[in-house]
Formats: sequence, structure tokens, C-alpha cells
Amino acid sequence: MSYELRRRFWAAALIVAFFGLWEILCLALQVSDLVLPRPSQVFETLVDRFPVLVPHIMQTLWTTMVGFVLGVAVGVVIGAAIGVSRTAYDTAYPLLIGFSSIPKVAVVPIFVLWFGSGSVPAILTALAMCFFPIVVNIATGLATTEPELEDVLKSLGASKLDILWNVGLPRTMPFFFASLKIAVTFAFVGSVLSETVASNRGIGNVMMSASSNFDVPLVFAGLFILALLGVALYVAFSLIEIRVTGWATRRQDFTAA
Repeated sequence: MSYELRRRFWAAALIVAFFGLWEILCLALQVSDLVLPRPSQVFETLVDRFPVLVPHIMQTLWTTMVGFVLGVAVGVVIGAAIGVSRTAYDTAYPLLIGFSSIPKVAVVPIFVLWFGSGSVPAILTALAMCFFPIVVNIATGLATTEPELEDVLKSLGASKLDILWNVGLPRTMPFFFASLKIAVTFAFVGSVLSETVASNRGIGNVMMSASSNFDVPLVFAGLFILALLGVALYVAFSLIEIRVTGWATRRQDFTAA
């Protein structure tokens, strides 16, 4: 068996063992499903209620992805500006740090006041949660461009825009994709957070309603759905990252020993 297959086998085995241990402990200790439902109960709830959950899953996925795409666009623009301009760095960075320090649960009521309940607050909350990692990583990637390389390109007649487009941004790709994998999980958190407060659709609303009805297996089913969506998007961005930034990825065969 190759190293890659062994690694995947042991990863899958540990995940199965985790859920198996969870099931056994709940049975052995006779834990009530109002406290901690067994994985089998959660899976049964998912299967039984999946047709009802599908519209809510699509709603959460849609608001998350729209907010994520907008957050990426905003983050790239601001990160590029901060990375190439010292004035922009000195002006915008303290404001961004201050904004990112504000608990987003305090921002949701403001979005509801401005735009009403529904999809718009969820999209804006997802955007507010996910754009800051993009900004930081883009700015960091641009800051790592060697001054000597910039001097050589300038001596060859390259403008600042040429250096940014042909050298700076490509060199930020590893940082960019690392931030994407973090930002998409933050976007899910923001969207679900808004749905628990200001929406009558989405997984967040389902979990809030289930919690008020003491339907704990459904609450955990919502958590499992969010986890699966997050993992799926993480894997998707990882595959894209390998295709785009394979030159910056450490070869696995060197770590096989």
C-alpha cells in the first residue's frame, strides 16, 4: 500500500473510530438524546427529514457563497491596496482590525434594521466575517516580494502595475488559497449566525427552531450538515489550490519516510 493510501486509510479509520466511540459511550452511559444524541440518531434524523431540509440547505449555501464571493472581491481589492501602498496600510489597517474585533452578532441587528430580515443580512454577515483573512493574506503576500526583484523589473521598464499584475499577485497565490479555506468556514458561521436572528429559512433557523422544541437530534443534524458543506468546500478549494499553486506545494514523497 502506498503512503498516500495508508494516510487516507488511517484518516478514515480514525473518523469512523471517533463516531463509533461516541455511539458506544452514549449507549453505555445511557445518555439522554436531550443531552447528546447518538450518531445513529442524528443520521436517522437526517434521512427522515432530508426532503424538508433541502430548501434550507440550499438557502444557507446560497447566502454563504454570495457573501463569500463578495468578501473575496472586497478582500482582494483592499489587500492589494494595503500591500502596495504604505499610506493605505497606515490608514486602512487600524480600521480593519477594529472592525474585525467587533463581535458580528452585534452587527446583525444593524443589518436587519437597514435591510430587513431575510437573505441580505445573511449575505452581509458572511461577507463581514470572511473578508478580513483575505485582506491580511493578500497584503502579506505582496509584502514578501523582494525589493531587489522590484528594482530589476523597474530597471527593465516595468511599471508598478506591471509588477503587481505579473509578479506580486501570482506570488500571493499560496497565501490567497490558504485564506480562502479559512474564509469559507467563516462565511458559513456568518450566514448561520444571521439566520438564527433574522430569517425564517436556512439551517440556522432550523437549528434555532429545533432547539426551542428540544429536538436535539435535529440540532446536531444541522451541525453535521454545516460540517459536511464546510469540508466539501474546503476540499474543493484544496484541489484548485493544487492545480494553481502546485509549484509552492511540498512534494508528498519526501515526507513518506
